[in-house]
Amino acid sequence: MTSTRKAATMKKKASNDSEDELGFSVLNMDLKTDPLKDFYAYANGSWLSKHKVPDDKVAFGSFNQLYEKNQAALKEILENCAKKIKQTQTEALCGDFYTSFMDTKTIEKEKISPVEPYLEIAKEIKNTKDLVAAVAKLDKIGIQTFLGGSNSFLPRKSMPDRKNSSVYAFYMNQGGLSLPDRNYYLDKKFEKVLGEYSKHVESMFKRFGKNKKEAAGARDAVLSIEKELASSSRSRADLRDQEKNYNKIPVKDLVKKHKNFDFQLYLKTLKVPLVDYVIVGQPEFLQRLDRMLKEEKLANLSYYLQWKVMNYFAPYLHDEIAGENFRFFRKTLVGQAEQEPRWKRAVTLIDSTIGEALGSLYVQEHFSDETRKRMEIMLEDIKEVFRDRLENLSWMTPETRKRALLKFSKFRAKVGHPEKFRDYGKVKIDKKHLVDNIVNASTFELSRQISRVGKKVDRKEWMMTPPTVNAYFNPSGNEIVFPAGIIQPPFFNPDLDDAVNYGAIGGVIAHEITHGFDDQGRQYDEDGNLKNWWGKSDLNKFNKAADSVAKLYGSKESVPGFKIDGKLTLGENIADLGAVRIAFEAMEGHLKKNPKLNKKIDGFTPEQRFFLSWANIWRGLIREEEAKRRVTIDPHAPAKHRGSLPPMNHPKFEETFGGKKSKTEKIGVW
Repeated sequence: MTSTRKAATMKKKASNDSEDELGFSVLNMDLKTDPLKDFYAYANGSWLSKHKVPDDKVAFGSFNQLYEKNQAALKEILENCAKKIKQTQTEALCGDFYTSFMDTKTIEKEKISPVEPYLEIAKEIKNTKDLVAAVAKLDKIGIQTFLGGSNSFLPRKSMPDRKNSSVYAFYMNQGGLSLPDRNYYLDKKFEKVLGEYSKHVESMFKRFGKNKKEAAGARDAVLSIEKELASSSRSRADLRDQEKNYNKIPVKDLVKKHKNFDFQLYLKTLKVPLVDYVIVGQPEFLQRLDRMLKEEKLANLSYYLQWKVMNYFAPYLHDEIAGENFRFFRKTLVGQAEQEPRWKRAVTLIDSTIGEALGSLYVQEHFSDETRKRMEIMLEDIKEVFRDRLENLSWMTPETRKRALLKFSKFRAKVGHPEKFRDYGKVKIDKKHLVDNIVNASTFELSRQISRVGKKVDRKEWMMTPPTVNAYFNPSGNEIVFPAGIIQPPFFNPDLDDAVNYGAIGGVIAHEITHGFDDQGRQYDEDGNLKNWWGKSDLNKFNKAADSVAKLYGSKESVPGFKIDGKLTLGENIADLGAVRIAFEAMEGHLKKNPKLNKKIDGFTPEQRFFLSWANIWRGLIREEEAKRRVTIDPHAPAKHRGSLPPMNHPKFEETFGGKKSKTEKIGVW
């Protein structure tokens, strides 16, 4: 063990944080571990050994801890809104929605009756035109059937046209699956899960009033249709190909090519504005769907739509239905032992449906202009480093460099919350009817999205709510976005040294910037249009480096038998590797300007604390079934590998922790 590793002592207080607080602390570390062999355990070992995944969680770590804190803050806001006698419109909206979720007496009394009107839409099908109309009607209230593919509660029906980013286009993608991914239907590794899913579907049909024979028939219909949809779906890795998943099709051709699925009726029922084209992600999926409408019995297709209605509303109905939904989708599928407290589920739903209303109240109490200014200073510091990197890359040719710098000069950043919050004045919410509130909020949002098709893009729009513990890069907007929810410990702490903040929120900033030049982001130009601006030799060199990244991560396992998909996670891995290098360089520049800050704290140098801080934000535990689900569908690598591989692939990592300078070329793109 080097003297550096001996230096830190397990003090009662270190870095102003105890081991149970959100922030960075050396008390989280395991100093008995060699950082050069297992950096993740070295940085987080003590924390990992003293914590477990709570019974109402499938994973637990820094992100979860901060999310819990934000949930508690939102609960207080919602409870205060519900109690207030004199409410603003926003307070009434949020308070009444919360009250309706917590009103278990009414929910238990009404049982499935609130859902029956939507089940009738699925049942009253006499021909394929009725079926298409039913699909559109369900889409309008947020129930994705055959089309969609979004993982969010509310799907995105319109987004900026990827090749004309100034206008909104209508998108149609593969969908229709109730399990997390097509592999759950096709891969033998998930046979047991698929068997349990079959039992669950049958059980739910019985609980919604079908007799034993009908329930079994409905189950068979649902499983058969979803298996067919799965076999017609592209893999998650294939869905990352930006060009192949952009198919601009004139509406007249769409209608002409599909004789059974009446897309003209579908678009009209959805009230999509008259436009010349739509963007289809996977044309072969639509072709298979069209054939299915001809080949499959209408009764079976009706059962499938009924199932989608039941499954959508199940978590919000009485205990018998909600409990069975939890038993399969949370307990069996991802290993969650207990249901979350009802108030947490209420917070999550409201944030998912009228999130900017709730978010406007959140930022009033939990976000300051001072925090924004501190964040923006660090942001500019890191942008300067990335710009310098673009100017000096040895492998980039002058013409490609010129375009890269032009794109970067138009980069925009949003911090905290939208300039103007969404107006929900037209959404009807009352204290008694939870299902109606969900439908009204969903209908409002989807109508808002659909009505803007063909219109100019609103560059001020946000795709995350203010309390969200996350950040994102938007390629069509050429922008990086940081909600207020993530700009707090352990990601940002104004009371700690700069090295810790550069390693945490600085790393997040650099990660999102690098997304603009990862294997997907690099395909968009300075105006956010999907367009190749790379020279051939530059592209070959980029792809060679990217292949090395995919190979590195693809060699690692999440759980035994489940390797990381290096192609699926490529963009995030490029961004992580770039994040650590860029933020580290920014920190070094900051220390040169402020040499007094270059000192040890808790026995660790700023460079060491930087790497430890990065690893610290990825500390976490996860249930095995959830780990299997994530490694199948998640474009991010598991937390352990996110926390360890980027630092260990930094050129100065070994030297920083007392080892010899590595002679092996480090893997990375930026």
